[in-house]
Amino acid sequence: MSAKIVEILSSEDLRRTVTRLASQIVERTRDLSQLVLLGIYTRGALLAELLSRQIEVLEGVSVAVGALDITFYRDDLDQIGLRTPAKSDIPFDLTGKTVVLVDDVIFKGRTIRAALNAVTEYGRPEVIRLAVLVDRGHRELPIHPDFIGKQLPTAKEEVVKVYLQDWDGRDAVELIAD
Repeated sequence: MSAKIVEILSSEDLRRTVTRLASQIVERTRDLSQLVLLGIYTRGALLAELLSRQIEVLEGVSVAVGALDITFYRDDLDQIGLRTPAKSDIPFDLTGKTVVLVDDVIFKGRTIRAALNAVTEYGRPEVIRLAVLVDRGHRELPIHPDFIGKQLPTAKEEVVKVYLQDWDGRDAVELIAD
């Protein structure tokens, strides 16, 4: 039996969703000069770049972007398997900043818990918020995004796959079910 694939967001839907997320981040940020977008590798880092570009289009303000590897902060490495860590790229102090963590999909919340721990290595932000492209539910931790592109109720065994042009050669979000 083959997997059933359902397109959740097309390329155009994804573009609109990123624009909406960027607008929401701008609305909730008092001082854009203090805003930092920290993307969680891999696709969260790419989304942070997309959001930064969109905020610049909307507001004419360049927003600092960093990339965060959370591999060594995870509490579930035994379950997700070994992976080669990337190098976090945060060339600035986060102290006093408004940090928006950016990820593609939030599921159980463990990636975000690890990211929160990792952020403390780079300073003490004034506030940390969370932006996700897709919230699929099933949280195991009391973590809730501040900015959600698409709320997508799923079964635990289903998979949400995000494709981004710069990494995958196309933009889309798909739900994969057996």
